[in-house]
Amino acid sequence: MKALLVDDERLARNELRRLLAAHTDIEIVGEAMHVEDALAKVAALKPELLFLDVQMPGADGFNLLEQLEPPLPKVIFTTAYDEFAVKAFEFNALDYLLKPIDPHRLDAALEKLRLRGDPAPTESGPASHRLTLEDKVFVREGDRCWFVPVKNIRLLESEGNYTRLHFDDQKPQLFRSLTAMEERLDTKAFFRANRKQVINLAWVEGIEPWFSGGLLVKLKGGMKVELSRRQAQDFRDRLSL
Repeated sequence: MKALLVDDERLARNELRRLLAAHTDIEIVGEAMHVEDALAKVAALKPELLFLDVQMPGADGFNLLEQLEPPLPKVIFTTAYDEFAVKAFEFNALDYLLKPIDPHRLDAALEKLRLRGDPAPTESGPASHRLTLEDKVFVREGDRCWFVPVKNIRLLESEGNYTRLHFDDQKPQLFRSLTAMEERLDTKAFFRANRKQVINLAWVEGIEPWFSGGLLVKLKGGMKVELSRRQAQDFRDRLSL
């Protein structure tokens, strides 16, 4: 797995390199010292994993994640401060390691990463866990339950580590991250509109130009979803606009 180290302290990056040397499945493809540097290197190197410091000169690690376009790399925070832990997990962080990094905690974080990883689809056998539009899913929130056709799900919205599911006139909250939900969906039918929302393409009713080259997508039922310029281009390519 390709990893990018993002930390303004050279000694911290060197120490993390030393610890990661024991993990031969992690390939360090680059280092970044601040958010602007990291944005450029994420775009160029396409890392699958970020080891991310929180406090850096200028913008912080959270600001970096807010600027990245999906699909986002997995993130392990590495910081000297424990007060950012709750916010880190709102960004679906895989783990939160305090400096100086304990090798055993790093081992545990990487093991969690390996256990959560899904095998990539292949030409001979696509991932079998993907749901088709004709499938139905069991949804539960508290004492309420639904058996929902996937084709009826028009929108999924991230709420920290949870996901708000929109179907019919219901919008229950599920105890799963948006990324985990997206991994179950058919990529031909569902589209990652932005960091917080996934839409069902069959529910798109209208499209309008939006700020800075983006698009505003209107779904049947009246809900509107903003697409950034990058996602708008992917959206046009998908629908051959």
